[in-house]
Amino acid sequence: MSAAQIFSPSRFEFDRKLIEQLDGSGPRYTSYPTADRFGPAFGEADYLRVLSQRRIGANRKAISLYVHIPFCNTVCYYCGCNKIITKDKARADLYLDYLEKEIKLVTAAMGGREQLVQLHFGGGTPTFLSDAQLERLMGMLKAHFDFKPEGEYSIEIDPRKVGRETVFKLAALGFNRMSVGIQDFDPAVQQAVNRVQSEEETLAVIAAAREAGFKSVSVDLIYGLPLQTPASVAATLAKVIAISPDRVALYNYAHLPTVFMPQRRINEAELPSAEAKLDILQSSVKQLADAGYVFIGMDHFAKPEDDLSRALAEGRLQRNFQGYSTHADCDMIGLGVSSIGKVGASFVQSEKDIEQYYAALDGGHLPVMRGYMLDRDDILRRAIIQALMCRFSLSVSAIEEVYGINFRDYFAAELPQLEALQQLGLLSFDGDFIMVEPRGRFLIRNIAMVFDRHLRERKTQARYSKTI
Repeated sequence: MSAAQIFSPSRFEFDRKLIEQLDGSGPRYTSYPTADRFGPAFGEADYLRVLSQRRIGANRKAISLYVHIPFCNTVCYYCGCNKIITKDKARADLYLDYLEKEIKLVTAAMGGREQLVQLHFGGGTPTFLSDAQLERLMGMLKAHFDFKPEGEYSIEIDPRKVGRETVFKLAALGFNRMSVGIQDFDPAVQQAVNRVQSEEETLAVIAAAREAGFKSVSVDLIYGLPLQTPASVAATLAKVIAISPDRVALYNYAHLPTVFMPQRRINEAELPSAEAKLDILQSSVKQLADAGYVFIGMDHFAKPEDDLSRALAEGRLQRNFQGYSTHADCDMIGLGVSSIGKVGASFVQSEKDIEQYYAALDGGHLPVMRGYMLDRDDILRRAIIQALMCRFSLSVSAIEEVYGINFRDYFAAELPQLEALQQLGLLSFDGDFIMVEPRGRFLIRNIAMVFDRHLRERKTQARYSKTI
């Protein structure tokens, strides 16, 4: 029996010594090349061209939409999102006016109505919008896109601002998945990061989602926040496991106060040490595994029957700007300020400043700030990194056949790094297959970085998060 036949992508091993040895920073690979490589050389004319190319037969498959809602009532100190702090709902009315302009420009460039298989509202806080504003936005989208019955339509929820009626309204509008921000249930931690959220609020929203017929509920947690300890996070996780969400995301808090201004309000002296963070992660992973959750990859866990778990087992797992997904192979259209899209062999990002976003649309232009057109080498490396991040294996012969290369010749510079990682037990490479070993699962970013030519050859001002 070959290594490929006995390989199981769901097996993992938390090798603490190895994780400490390979401690470092690196991209999360929600795209390749990563967003810090995007530039102004890719502009509106380029975006219009790739949108119009979707009219050509084979390119016209169902799409994914990401809609960025930047508004929040209050600031969470840990947050690194593009957001606007306000309590003025009228600002959202104006924003929806401009979103409607953008939707019309994008769909005109694509040549008409498109089939939609995935939708995600992110932010900011999407539920900053009132029920009437949410209904207006979904109406705008349904006027220009055909929602497929089997599609995934998700929204990020702040339980502090959402009641039972809104949850049922969201279900009536067509949403069938929700992501609930928890971060931590400990009151002292909540105070330290300015996000005070009761367990009752959270439970009420999740109970309403299940009653309203949502197919999936995921929760977001963060480890590495001020005042957290292994015991306190274990207590939060026990409460989360009792709630029994379909998916759990356990994110590593990256403290970058020079990049994200709200983080300057966090008392650095209260942050757990690197050793304590690893203690938290190690115990949390065991706690989730003991509760029956499947480790999907990086920071994602899911119940065995969840679509992500099935996609992992069947080799269909994908990765996009929202993390692990079952639909990331579609073209993704980003709508709203700072949103990122992927169309064909290109990436595009909209203006991050809302006034510049408005000004572009006032002039009848798509609000393109920067982007990137992949060359042949980028497409090859993207395929390899996607395979390693999502399937935790790579068929060398398949890559050679599809891309017309000799793997050992093309990646001669990478082979010594692969061999070093093989010596450490992170992967096995027999010339035909690269297999990520169980102890390499938590260090998958380190493995993927081997194939990142831009990381090796070009300097960047970006500051990446810790790989663990």
